[in-house]
Order: sequence, then structure tokens, then C-alpha cells
Amino acid sequence: MKIRSISTRLIFAAIILFAVKNADAQKAAPYSAANKTVKVYVTAKNTENKLTQTETLKFTDHPQPVETELSVFVDPSKTFQTMLGIGAALTDASAETFYKLPKDKQKEFMTAYFDKDKGIGYTLARTHIQSCDFSSASYSYVKDGDMALKTFDVSHDKKYRIPFIKEAMATAGGKLTLFVTPWSPPGWMKTNGDVLHGGKLKHEYDQSWANFYVKFIKTYEKLGMPIWGLSVQNEPMATQSWESCLYTAEDERDFIKNFLGPTLYKSGLSGKKLFVWDHNRDLIYQRASTILEDPEAAKYVWGVGFHWYETWTGAGMDFESTRRVAEAFPGKHLIFTEGCVEKFDFDKLHDWALGERYGLSMINDFNAGTVGWTDWNILLDEKGGPNHVGNFCFAPVHADLRNGTLIYTNSYYYLGHFSKFIQPGAKRIACVASRDKLLTTAYINPNGQLAVVVMNKTDDNIDYSLWIKGKAAKTTSLAHSIATLVVE
Repeated sequence: MKIRSISTRLIFAAIILFAVKNADAQKAAPYSAANKTVKVYVTAKNTENKLTQTETLKFTDHPQPVETELSVFVDPSKTFQTMLGIGAALTDASAETFYKLPKDKQKEFMTAYFDKDKGIGYTLARTHIQSCDFSSASYSYVKDGDMALKTFDVSHDKKYRIPFIKEAMATAGGKLTLFVTPWSPPGWMKTNGDVLHGGKLKHEYDQSWANFYVKFIKTYEKLGMPIWGLSVQNEPMATQSWESCLYTAEDERDFIKNFLGPTLYKSGLSGKKLFVWDHNRDLIYQRASTILEDPEAAKYVWGVGFHWYETWTGAGMDFESTRRVAEAFPGKHLIFTEGCVEKFDFDKLHDWALGERYGLSMINDFNAGTVGWTDWNILLDEKGGPNHVGNFCFAPVHADLRNGTLIYTNSYYYLGHFSKFIQPGAKRIACVASRDKLLTTAYINPNGQLAVVVMNKTDDNIDYSLWIKGKAAKTTSLAHSIATLVVE
């Protein structure tokens, strides 16, 4: 009996060892482009191409490129961060504008953004706690002086924003990764007594304000909108004419470790992803290092959010700042939480620079380690609003409420070159162009499909080869274009 038992164990051990070795062998199998095709989808200036499949390429043997040819090199064996999702902010302004459209245009809009097959398949969304500049007016969920939050009520949001979010979720297949952000605590909690014009949270209201986040999240979830994560404060270094509140890096660190972090945990919300900063790239390293070098604060923090408005200083988009954060704090995550083109002008709705700004930012942000990318307002009206302080901006899609139509800017298509083809769960892979005339990034989706994005900001058509492990497929990048090459 004992001998038989030993024999059985040896057999089982051999089976397990074989299975492990076989799994390792499959995992280690090098990627091959042999017998694969490349579908090329293009959006290009001065053409009819808008996320249009223009050709299907085949790979040929090409072991060593020469220096005179331009190549985009892709190495699927080298993987980096995992894609969380791509999407936009579902604001009061977007929701209000949406419900002023005819029913058929509402359906068209939802399909265009959230349908995975007919649209560009957004999977990520942001919304605001209380009012923001893109609300028709300022408002609060509690009455003045209510520290216990007994009067907490989101009835305001039930008219437009909540049904809007639910329609988006339904069109996206029932699931949308949603995170939330406050623009300001109630005015009576602040040093300036006003939700507008900056000011700071009074320390006697630290706990009450921490409880406010919990109240909001649990209320929205009870109403059928799961909340994936939250940031501490929108743009904590900006005194704005609209809803705003100031936190130094030390202020934010201490609020997290002493109030917000422990409150989320005690309230059963420890699984929510908390991220800090939520402001421009220029100061991101100072903010991240101050908070994340404090173990008691860092243990509550999932990552660091950022915007792109540092360009107002004339500095340009500071991509190296985000790269340094990713390098210094590899256990945390980068997420782009807001960006739009400001100073709305109806006559510039078809300016090609709108989309190119998105493409430039997204490629560089992803290559720096960003896991998710969130545009600002998903929809605005023909005036770039509504906005209660006149801070009108561009959106990828505008509704012209004068005639009930939708206007798609090229930003919508540039965004779609990422969101439609790079799925949540995709891994970024090594990808580089041999000349800086082309910008590129690449991902391998969970199903093994590759998505390679190639952008050309120049005035010239550029011939190049997509090169993968000794195989190459030749194509041309049109002037002022973006393309997604899907390898399967």
C-alpha cells in the first residue's frame, strides 16, 4: 500500500512538472509576425479619412534595416504598464447639453463615444463632487453649517448628470470605470468663506470634509453608479474665478494620512483608488515626492493624476516630469485626469491643431508610464459651455443647439485611434521610430492583437516600415495624420 502511494505521488509530480514546463515554454515562445496581417486605420488632414481602414499589409522578411530607411520598431517581448482605460469627464455641462439634443442625436452621441464596435469605445470616466466651472451655477449637497452632513442630498444631479452617467454606462456594456473629484468644499468650510476664488479648507472641518467624500461615493453607488476611485482635489495650486481650493503638498499629504485615508478605510472604502495632485505636469514631481516619501500617507495612495495646462506658462508639455515620477515611484500609477483646448472659438472647430495636441500628449504620456487618460468635457454646446464663469472651452464633440446637430472635431478621431483599439488590460510594449518625424506607441491587447499608433505632425508624406523581429510591412504616413496599425 505504501509503495503504491509513493508511485502515485511520483506520477502526479511528473504530470505537474510537465505542465509547468509546458506552460513556461509557451510563455517563453518569441513573438512572430509571420502569417500575420496589418489593418491600417487612418485619420488625415485634407482627406476623407476619419478612423478609416485604408489598407491591409503583409509582412515580408527584413532582417536588418538600413540607416537610410525609416522604421517603427516594435518588440512585443518587452512589456510595461497595463492600460486602465481611456475616456472623458461627464460634467453638468455635458449632461445638460446632451438632454437638450433631439432623441436621435442623443443615441448617436452615446453610440459614438461608448459603443465598442460602432463608436470609439470609451471605458473610463470622471465626474465632479458638487459644482465645478462647467456647471450652470454653483451648488452644494449640504446646507450651511451642517458638519454632520445630515442634509446631504444629490437631488441636483438627478436632473441631468446621474441619468447621463447611467446612459453612458449602459452603452458601454454596463461597466464604466468612474472616478470622482471635488473642485471645492462648501464655502463655509473654507478660509475665504466662498466656493470660488481659492481659499483653504479650515482644519476644524478636516474630518467633516473627509466624511463628505464617503457620503458622495456611497450615495452614488446606492443609485447604481460604482465608483472606482477618487482624487483629493482638482488643481490644488490654482486660485480660480470658479470653484477651487488650495493645498500645498504638505497640506495634501497630512489631509490624506490623518483624515481622508483612514476615513476611507474605516468606512469600508479601502478598495477605492486614491490619487493625488490632479494638476499640471510642471510641479508633479515635487508634489509626488512630498506625499509618497511619507510612508503613512503613501500607503493610502494608488497614484498621481495630472493635467496638461502647464502650457499657459509657455513651457510646453513637460513630459519628462511625469517620466521622472514613474521612475522614482514605480509602485504607484500615473493617470491623466484632465485636458482640453481652452478659449473656445466656433470658427476653429475644425482646426487640425486640436487633434494633434491630443495625439502628442497621449503618445508621450503613455510612453512615460501613464495607465489611463481622461479628456475633459465629453460634450459642450456651440458656445463652449455652459459654464457659469465664462470659462468656455473646446470639446471633441459639440452640440449646436440652434439646429440640434452634433459637430465632431478631429480631436474625437485622434482620441479614437487609442480608445477604439487599445483595450483595458493591454500591456504597453517597446516601440520606437528611427526618426523623430514620427511619434509612436504600441500595446498588446489581452487577445494577443497588437495596436501600434503612428502620428505624423509634418507637412510631408513619410514612407516607413513596421518592423517586428525580422519581419517588416511597408506603408506611408500621410502628412498631418494619425494611424493605428492593428496586427493580428
